[in-house]
Amino acid sequence: MSLPLIIGHRGASAVAPENTLAAFKQALRDGADGIEFDVSLSQDGIPVVIHDRDLRRTGMMNAKVGELSSDELCKINVGKWFNLRYPSRRRDEYEEETIPTLEDVFRFFDKTKRALYVEMKADKKDALKLVEEVISAIRASNFVNDVVVESFALDAIAEVKRLAPEIKTAALFERKLSSPAPSARAIIEEAVACGADEISLHHTLVGKRIVAAAHERNLGVVIWTVDAPGWIKRAAALGIHALITNDPALMRKRLKDFCAA
Repeated sequence: MSLPLIIGHRGASAVAPENTLAAFKQALRDGADGIEFDVSLSQDGIPVVIHDRDLRRTGMMNAKVGELSSDELCKINVGKWFNLRYPSRRRDEYEEETIPTLEDVFRFFDKTKRALYVEMKADKKDALKLVEEVISAIRASNFVNDVVVESFALDAIAEVKRLAPEIKTAALFERKLSSPAPSARAIIEEAVACGADEISLHHTLVGKRIVAAAHERNLGVVIWTVDAPGWIKRAAALGIHALITNDPALMRKRLKDFCAA
């Protein structure tokens, strides 16, 4: 029975402002095996680490990420919102957090290697540019063997594999309320078609059938976003490669309890 990796969703985002170096530091302290984070392009074509396409939620300002340069983005405070929204978890140091670049993240983890799941957030018009910049940043770092590039845009995943077959990739899938859930067969075939190495599934899509089908095609299976402790036992039984969680500390504790039982 294999044990799943514990991956911090945007860092330890349950207790620190998401997609910041503070959240990544906390994830390390909490025993995460790696982190998942999002990248978009700045106006000057630099991959920056932020989930939303605009800055209203985490930057508390009315502007779009793609309208500002990397220098401008890297000066924007993205920690204050967390302190205001979650006063019981606030820390003074969060007020100093700004948007990191992808290069900043690689530099931060350079001496403490972890699995890094990089989700590309791209519109069709800038998808190719984002792919090229992400590949360039990975190749310039020491993380070629530690990074998994993932996206819902499967044509972008195919482009990563075409340009950089040495980089691992994951095809993202979710359940859309507006349409029936994709079948296990459809998910597997789409992942294989774009050359993905793994499938990253919303937890509502996970079951024995799809995991077995993925393993038959040599696809690793990653699940997001799970904070319920029961997922540790279930993931171990199914042979899940990794669990992406907002709370790495809790999941690490449950994993230790499971191993001790």
